Amino acid sequence: MTTRGTGYRAYLRLAMFSCLLSLLLTGNSMAAETSPPAGILVYEPGLAPLFRLSDMDGLTFDLEAARGHWVFVHFWASWCGPCREEMPAIQRLDKILQDDPPEIVLINTAEDEDTIFSFLAELAPELSTYMDRDGSATEAWQPRGLPATYLVDPQGRIRYQALGGRPWDEPDYLDFLRALKN
Repeated sequence: MTTRGTGYRAYLRLAMFSCLLSLLLTGNSMAAETSPPAGILVYEPGLAPLFRLSDMDGLTFDLEAARGHWVFVHFWASWCGPCREEMPAIQRLDKILQDDPPEIVLINTAEDEDTIFSFLAELAPELSTYMDRDGSATEAWQPRGLPATYLVDPQGRIRYQALGGRPWDEPDYLDFLRALKN
C-alpha cells in the first residue's frame, strides 16, 4: 500500500470542501425556486406581450417599464362567475402584500367604465383596474378563459400561469408570491 504525502491530502480536503460548497450553493438556489401551489402552472418562459393601458382615472401602466420587478397580470370580466368569486381574495392579497412583490395589475377585458365601476364597488372597492378597451392586450395574451393570471419575472418573461379562480390570500399562495424576488 502506498502512502500519499501531505500535499495530496490537502488537495483532497480542498476538493471535498469545493464539492460541499457547490452543493450548499446549489441547494440554496433551488430553495429559492419554490414549487407553485395547486392551480399555478409553470409556464415555458417566453417574453410577455407588452401592453400600455390606462385606468378610469387616466393612470397608465406600461409592462415594459415594469422590468426589474415581478408582475401579477390578471385578466377578468364582470360577467365571469369565477372572477366574481376571486376578486375579494385579490383585494385581500393586495392589502397583505402591499409593497412586496409582485406588483398586481388587473386588466378588464373590453367592458365599459360603468360596468367596471359597479363590479369593483360591490366586490373589491379598494382595487383599481386597467382597461383593455379594444381587447388588443387580451388578444395578444390569449388567455384560455377567465379569470387568467400570469406571473411575469423581472426580465419580462411569463413564468407562471393560473387559469380559473384561486384563493390568492391563503398561506400557500401568499408564501409562493412572497418567495418571488426581484
